[in-house]
Amino acid sequence: MPSNKPSNEKNLFNKFRAALYDCDSTQLRTQLVELFTADSKIHLAHPLGAVTGPDALYDQGYGPLLEAIPDLERRDFIVVGDGGQQGWIGSGGYYTGVFEKPWLDIPATRHIVTMRYVEYFRYENDRIVEMYALWDIPQVMMQARAWPMPPSLGREMNWPGPATHDGVVLEPYDEDRAAKSMALVNAMLMGLEKHSTQGAAAMGLENYWHPKMNWYGPSGIGSSRRVSGFRNWHQIPFLNALPDRVARLSEDSQAPYFSDGDYVAFCGWPGLDATVSGDGWMGIAAAGQKITLRSLDFWRCEGDTIRENWVMIDILDIYNQLGVDVLARMKAMTVDRQPNPPTL
Repeated sequence: MPSNKPSNEKNLFNKFRAALYDCDSTQLRTQLVELFTADSKIHLAHPLGAVTGPDALYDQGYGPLLEAIPDLERRDFIVVGDGGQQGWIGSGGYYTGVFEKPWLDIPATRHIVTMRYVEYFRYENDRIVEMYALWDIPQVMMQARAWPMPPSLGREMNWPGPATHDGVVLEPYDEDRAAKSMALVNAMLMGLEKHSTQGAAAMGLENYWHPKMNWYGPSGIGSSRRVSGFRNWHQIPFLNALPDRVARLSEDSQAPYFSDGDYVAFCGWPGLDATVSGDGWMGIAAAGQKITLRSLDFWRCEGDTIRENWVMIDILDIYNQLGVDVLARMKAMTVDRQPNPPTL
């Protein structure tokens, strides 16, 4: 049954959403100072890194992005919370606007650009004290024809929002409905863990996923449809490359993992440890490199199956752990489009 517990964090989060939807570079810094505590811990995608406090968030994150995209606009299609248990909010969508000036040395296109994101926030005493944000920087590079790494096996596309158009969950927290969604995703994830000892067939994906399921992945991996598409274009290469993977998603994990209505959210920073000991995933050589994987996820349940899954992975961080500077390679590849090319 639905509870009468107020979604206070969601009401507060609407102020952040409004600030980034009607984004004004002359006001945003002040708005962030009002929304975040001075010592808030901000974790951004590589190469933006970790910073402390709203001023640093503006200087390192939103300020340079606004310089490149002056009409920046943030559009949410998922907003979910943990029912006030720990104060967590998860959101997904995309930033958009006209890409007028270079950003991170990515050449400007002067066309509309989209950059997917998944972001998590934790509130204490009505202020944001933690933020985890993965922005799909490779997606921007691809739109600028500046991606220097292997092409995606899956389909590159801008993520759609939920087919049911109900991803911004604003109604009172329904504990029974949320528990049902969590139980389904937990069962699916437990099935995934059987692969290492019993083979891929033991996962029983067909028992948990809708026949018309969509798996939306980050640029560098791409998206796929149906279990067969998910297996061919992501799962098989992933499992072959990382056979010893160990997920950090467990009952004793400190990672935010919660459900809200038909949605389940997971913030893994990192969410997985593995060794790259096989070939086939993103063109990475199998040289026994140990990596961690930052992954921010949403699943949407429909009836007794999972129908949609949005997965954001810090692709640039993975390459960085392997000693590959993707941005340096991109800059070399686009030397003729850089504002200050090297002297030859």
